[in-house]
Amino acid sequence: MARKKYREEHENHERWLVSYADFMTLLFAFFVVMYAISSVNDGKYRVLSNSLNGAFGTSLQPGGKIPDLKQAEGSFLIPLPNPRAKNSEVLGKEREKMKNVARDILTVLEPLVREGKVRVTQTSRGVAIEINASLLFAPGEAKLNKDSVQALKAIASVLQIDNHAIQVEGFTDTSPIKNSLFPSNWELSAVRASAVARLFMENGVDDGRLTAVGQGPKSPVGSNDTPEGRARNRRVTVTILAVLPETAIDVPVPSTVPSAKP
Repeated sequence: MARKKYREEHENHERWLVSYADFMTLLFAFFVVMYAISSVNDGKYRVLSNSLNGAFGTSLQPGGKIPDLKQAEGSFLIPLPNPRAKNSEVLGKEREKMKNVARDILTVLEPLVREGKVRVTQTSRGVAIEINASLLFAPGEAKLNKDSVQALKAIASVLQIDNHAIQVEGFTDTSPIKNSLFPSNWELSAVRASAVARLFMENGVDDGRLTAVGQGPKSPVGSNDTPEGRARNRRVTVTILAVLPETAIDVPVPSTVPSAKP
């Protein structure tokens, strides 16, 4: 019986490519891992250093050496400003400034304060100077008395060197008034406030800082049932408004808008 001939297999000369590909894959993975765990990339650091050098005209470290980031990791942290601390500092300075204004007002009006015709108070809104209307005007009138002009000029001398906004408010009691000049207490209080504001303006206070408001019988500080209370309610208040830091709060839009009823 004839023997079968077996065909000789040709030798594969490209087998080494498989091993080479495996080796390159492992080598690539090795460099990826090394790059991931490296703490400093010299090339990127030099690019950053050159950029900062061009922008600020200085190097990150003398001699162009790369610093050890592990030893100096805290030196690269820039402290962020604390808005609460900043607002607290601004608030403290503003309160101190308003306290100085109140002290200066008390100094120039000390005799009238002792007589109870002027009252100076300080609140979060600012410094308020409450002046009894009997010191400024005749009953039912809005023309300033000659004796009051000197006191108002003394106040103006303090206000003109300040930069805060000023609100002048006129108040009356509840006793009705009706004449050819003032149909009601609202008109009387508004004209009285304007008269005081105009005197301040004429004595060096910037008119852009002034606001005159007539409040009529609103916000009484005494009882309108007694002569003493009504006398105190007839007054002009000059408020030096404090500038306080504010925090803006967005008003949320309602998720659903109620439908209009037919």
